[in-house]
Amino acid sequence: MDLEKIMLKLSKRKPFVLGSENFSTYSILLPLVFINNEIHLVFEVRALSLRRQPGEVCFPGGKNDETDKDHMETAMRETYEELGLKEGSISQVLPLDFIVSPYGNIIYPYVGVIDTINDIQVNHKEVDHIFTVPLSFFKHTKPDIHYVSARIEPEPGFPYDSIVGGKDYNWQIKRMEECFYYFEDKVIWGLTARVVRHFLQVIEE
Repeated sequence: MDLEKIMLKLSKRKPFVLGSENFSTYSILLPLVFINNEIHLVFEVRALSLRRQPGEVCFPGGKNDETDKDHMETAMRETYEELGLKEGSISQVLPLDFIVSPYGNIIYPYVGVIDTINDIQVNHKEVDHIFTVPLSFFKHTKPDIHYVSARIEPEPGFPYDSIVGGKDYNWQIKRMEECFYYFEDKVIWGLTARVVRHFLQVIEE
C-alpha cells in the first residue's frame, strides 16, 4: 500500500471512540412534563424482580436494537414501552452528550417532552413506579459529591518481564466522581444523576 492510498483511506473515515465496536450501546430519555405549570423530570424506580439494579432510580432506556434506525429511536421506543405511552406522545427530542463508561458501554442520552403525566401507565415488568421532581429543585440543589477509586489488577500470567518496572510498574488509579441528589425519600445517583447534572449545565450555559 502506498502513501497516497493510506492518506485517502484516512481522509474518508470519521473518528470515533477507539474500540467502540466492542462496546455495548444504550440510549436513555430524560423526560420532561408540565405539572401545575411547572417543568418536572420523570424518573423510574426499577422493578424489584429485575436481575440488574432492582429498585434503583433511573430514566427510561435500554440497549440498542438492530431494528432501531438510530439511537434516538431506541430512547423513544424504550420510553414508550416502559411508561406505556402511545407513540407520538413524546415530542421535541434532542440529544445530550454521549457517555463512554469505564465498563465498556456507550450511553446516548436524550431529552424529550411528554404530553401529560396522566398518559403514563407503567410496564410493571420493568418499572415498579415513577415519580417526578420539579426542575427548580435541581436548579437550587447542589449534589453531594463522593469518589470511587478503581485499581488495576493484572491477571495471572501477565507478562511483567515485558514492561519497564515489571511487577513494580506504577499503574494509575482511576478516581471517579459520583454525585447524589436526595429528593424526599428518593436517592438519585450514578449515571442518572450524572445525566441530570449535565442537562442542568447545558441549559444554564
